[in-house]
Amino acid sequence: MKTKTKRDAEKVHSAVGFVARLRRLADALEAGQPFSIQVAGERVTVPALAIFSIEHERNTVGEELEFQLKWKRKPKSRPDIVPIQTKDRERSKHEKGNESEQEKHSQWRPARVEADSF
Repeated sequence: MKTKTKRDAEKVHSAVGFVARLRRLADALEAGQPFSIQVAGERVTVPALAIFSIEHERNTVGEELEFQLKWKRKPKSRPDIVPIQTKDRERSKHEKGNESEQEKHSQWRPARVEADSF
């Protein structure tokens, strides 16, 4: 299996290019679909269940606003290792009707970012 190397890539875009990418991202998120984008020569696919956050940084020189999408890659070498949430979802599919109302709503869900919440 090919190991992915660490990287930290950044590319400056025109306002038109940036807006076009944001629009494609927003469309994918609204549809519950993964989002793919080419970044510095590498194709990156963001899964639909990524975690979304907005980060603001300030120092003496300037400020930075980052819209972040975070996710973990599944280990390809160990398909028998499944996250607990996935096992719980499988269990609940087979035990329908036997779970409390709280258990039905306790499954992990991705964060939603409201336009005016930051």
